[in-house]
Amino acid sequence: MTAIKIGLVSVSDRASQGIYEDKGLPALKNWLNKAVLNEKQYIEHLIPDEQDLIEKTLIDLVDHQDCPLVLTTGGTGPYIRDVTPDATLAIADKVMPGFGEQMRQVSLYFVPTAILSRQVGVIRKKSLILNLPGRPNAIRETLEGVKDQDGKVLIHGVFAAVPMCIDVIGGPRIETDEKVVKAFLPKK
Repeated sequence: MTAIKIGLVSVSDRASQGIYEDKGLPALKNWLNKAVLNEKQYIEHLIPDEQDLIEKTLIDLVDHQDCPLVLTTGGTGPYIRDVTPDATLAIADKVMPGFGEQMRQVSLYFVPTAILSRQVGVIRKKSLILNLPGRPNAIRETLEGVKDQDGKVLIHGVFAAVPMCIDVIGGPRIETDEKVVKAFLPKK
């Protein structure tokens, strides 16, 4: 299996200032360590809600660090300082609206306020960038999906489509643990 570089960005004014502990980066790594079988190298950033800085960070992870997958957490709501989707869209080559739609569909299963989310998925060059919610449970839910008590998938999480998207834009093949999330991949 090919190793994969994954850019992780937690966007939070207060966590970046040390006012409280960031929970986004640990939640992302914890889920990815369970779900993705490839060897992983994480490039992590904890930054404030500043659009210029978010844009520069995303550009660096894609253009200079060569991360085929970049996941952000935080800054996707309707608050004035929530500018992660705005920064992501500003540096995008293609918008992939299905990712945002699916994240909201999963979240609506748990909370009616999910319609306030502005999460997006985009492609820049040969990289997929996804804006995930900020809460650790919501991160896991949107990536993994909704399952019944027997583990049967009721609503697919967005990660089911991530390996195929990365494959078709020229990135490495990502293998997943099907007990966590079954990825839909083209035949080898």
